Amino acid sequence: MATIPAHDTRFRIASPPIRADEPPAWRLIGFASLAIPIAGAGLPLILFVPQLYASHYGLPLATIGLIFFLGRFWDVAADPIVGVLSDRTRSRFGRRRPWIAAGGLIFGLGSALLFFPPATVAPLYLAAALFLFYAGWTMIEVPFSAWAGELSGAYHGRTRSVTFQQTAQAAGLLLVLILPTLLEQIRPADIALKLHVVGGFILLTLAPALVLSLTAFREPPRPAFEPRPEGFLRTASLILRDRLLVRVLASDVAVTAGQSIRAGLITFFAVNYMGQPGWASGLYLFQFVFGIFAGPIWLQIGRRLGKRETAIAGELAQVAINLGLLFVVPGGIGLLLALTIAQGLAQGSGNLMLRAMVADVADHHELETGHNRTGLFFSVFSLATKAGPAIGIGIALPFVAWMGFSPKGTNTPAALETLKLVFALGPALAHILSAALIWRFPLDAQRHATIRRALDARAAGQLPL
Repeated sequence: MATIPAHDTRFRIASPPIRADEPPAWRLIGFASLAIPIAGAGLPLILFVPQLYASHYGLPLATIGLIFFLGRFWDVAADPIVGVLSDRTRSRFGRRRPWIAAGGLIFGLGSALLFFPPATVAPLYLAAALFLFYAGWTMIEVPFSAWAGELSGAYHGRTRSVTFQQTAQAAGLLLVLILPTLLEQIRPADIALKLHVVGGFILLTLAPALVLSLTAFREPPRPAFEPRPEGFLRTASLILRDRLLVRVLASDVAVTAGQSIRAGLITFFAVNYMGQPGWASGLYLFQFVFGIFAGPIWLQIGRRLGKRETAIAGELAQVAINLGLLFVVPGGIGLLLALTIAQGLAQGSGNLMLRAMVADVADHHELETGHNRTGLFFSVFSLATKAGPAIGIGIALPFVAWMGFSPKGTNTPAALETLKLVFALGPALAHILSAALIWRFPLDAQRHATIRRALDARAAGQLPL
């Protein structure tokens, strides 16, 4: 096991210089464009699909809920499978590209079936469409994230690649929120039209984005020396024993749990506590408008401070923003808007740095084991990102209901105050936990440079497996 101690200066002197490869911005824009249809598909899937299939096509809510539960279970189960298989794929087109291309076709078919259903729909139709949708989504998302982590071997170069991805995701989410909002001004009751417009947006952006992403870069060359693949159980045990990865995953679960508490309660807070139903959708949209600028801002901070320090700073900033909600009073929309702007500018700061750190942890793992498991690491990171919202919503909503809050009818002052406290303190505590989990994270820029030199030396045959 070839572990290089952080204090070992002899290897640094003897090694070739680390590559400072930072891809040009125009190529990164083309590569990241695939995040627009992928990100834009997620929110309408939850907002419009269940409502349309229940109200317009008459499917029972219990049946729709069961289908979505099984579909989400399939989505979660497919992540590590695709991660492992994409790591092991060997073709003249690369490792990630074949999966993304095939996933794009399946995702496009699933989206067409979901967002443009026929006149009569049976439960089996919805189940099949959702199965294809989630399968294609996973086949794109996991290799796409892994490939972004491999575009640059430089410490800050990886943060830059992920920043372009995250900015494209924010743009996709913003566009898919704006379109239904505009339609509500014209035909507010036409859910089917909203679904068709969103589906059209996904399909129209998917085709050019696939071409741009698949042709923007060549994949990294295949290593000269590759160890024999290990079994699934052995691989899973190695993942669970990788303390650096586990800390990043746990921190991301805390981040996304806090974000989901805010997202899950923001409508109730605006309508029931603030007495401002007109701002129920506007606050969410307002946050995403300013969220477009968050990625570039935190990229520059990360270049100065490093990933760990920037992730901690971003989490503590969000702690302060959420604690500021304690001073919001009913009708005081000015302070709430100011905090929403601040939340947008801090949006995704932790997610951005943690996602960039996954590629660094994968390098550390490859140096110690000889196996490149970048795809698997990002698939596990994807699982953590999906687990966080389930935890946050699963705790926050039952708790406020248990304390007497009801979305319909009259609420007591105590119930409304509980809603406010959970809306403010829930995310704040989650972001504090996220910062604590990576407080002494050891993989900094200097340590990563040592690891990259060792990997380059191994690829050149200077360091044995």
